[in-house]
Amino acid sequence: MEFRPCIDIHNGKVKQIVGGSLNEAVAEENFVASQDAAHFASFYRELGIRGGHVILLNGRGTPEYDATKAEALSALSAYPQGLQVGGGIAPDNAGEFLDAGASAVIVTSYVFREGRIDMERLHEMRSAVGKDRLVLDLSCRRKSDGAYYIVTDRWQKYTEQKLDLSLLGELETYAAEYLIHAVDVEGKQSGIEAEVAKLLGSYRGLPVTYAGGVHSLEDIDTLRSLGGGRVNVTIGSALDLFGGYLKIEEVLKRVGR
Repeated sequence: MEFRPCIDIHNGKVKQIVGGSLNEAVAEENFVASQDAAHFASFYRELGIRGGHVILLNGRGTPEYDATKAEALSALSAYPQGLQVGGGIAPDNAGEFLDAGASAVIVTSYVFREGRIDMERLHEMRSAVGKDRLVLDLSCRRKSDGAYYIVTDRWQKYTEQKLDLSLLGELETYAAEYLIHAVDVEGKQSGIEAEVAKLLGSYRGLPVTYAGGVHSLEDIDTLRSLGGGRVNVTIGSALDLFGGYLKIEEVLKRVGR
């Protein structure tokens, strides 16, 4: 189990938001940082924490995207090869972020079309960046049938694809690892999605990072237990860096680097 840091950027500012509230330029905010993205990237570099993710929360083509992109590029420059980047990534722009210092690109929406995995696009994405530099974001939300489904487009659109062991196994040849936000608890500091954690803990393939709801050291212990010690963790709003009360030093002692 490792701690994976995050830098979420929205409207050109480092923020923590309630995940399910994101809709173009509007979101329910938990925290807006006075420091820029490069500040947080440099802080993670000094601590020697690798494998974190920079997420652009504005869609490509929106008025706010350019400011958000500039912040993301500054973070990558401040910590070359230390951070992954996601949000609007496709074959036509992935190279720019990799050249700017990203260790990998994170992709969701591009490889889903009409609610399903587009295998042609997935092949295209892997060919563009290589398996070792591709992270698949399989963030999910629960539906009335009790199953968790992959969501795209800033977590607002359900796909027809369930998050299950079959899917995780099927996609192993295309990516280096998975990032999975439990969207319904993302940013709420209300505890983890135990069913998602159990599923990820039963998976024995690629490295997996879980995000969503962690708000205490006990939550970390629960995730370690349910995840069999194999599931990495991201913590956002609950961290003291983002206005929360969990000290990052305590988290690192509990989790490791």
